[in-house]
Amino acid sequence: MSLILLLGTLGLLTQESFGEIILTQTPGSQSFQPGQTVTISCRASESVSSYLHWYLQKPGEAPKLLIYDASIRQSGIPDPRFSGSGSGSDFTLTIRGVQTEDAGDYYCQSYHSGGVFMRTFGSGTKLSVGRK
Repeated sequence: MSLILLLGTLGLLTQESFGEIILTQTPGSQSFQPGQTVTISCRASESVSSYLHWYLQKPGEAPKLLIYDASIRQSGIPDPRFSGSGSGSDFTLTIRGVQTEDAGDYYCQSYHSGGVFMRTFGSGTKLSVGRK
């Protein structure tokens, strides 16, 4: 089980007991050809302001932070192909000109401090990119 999936599962177990924010990601999977534009959506069950982050996890690798605070690219991710947008409860990750190396599992993530600091992850989007 991947780290993100495990953390997401733990988050789901605590959401009911602590009234935690729920992140709904769509679609669950997508398949594209190189050069196309990918859009992944994340909706929060309540406003998270701009505290929404996007991660990419490839098989056998640790999750990699791509975008934080909804729209700021993490250092080391200078590629403008990746962009984030949104605020409140609706957010979007866009990949313009997707490449084969962009394939993997994408997760949105937020946090809520209702007495206890907790991270909440979306269910993930599996992105497949074919070869031309």
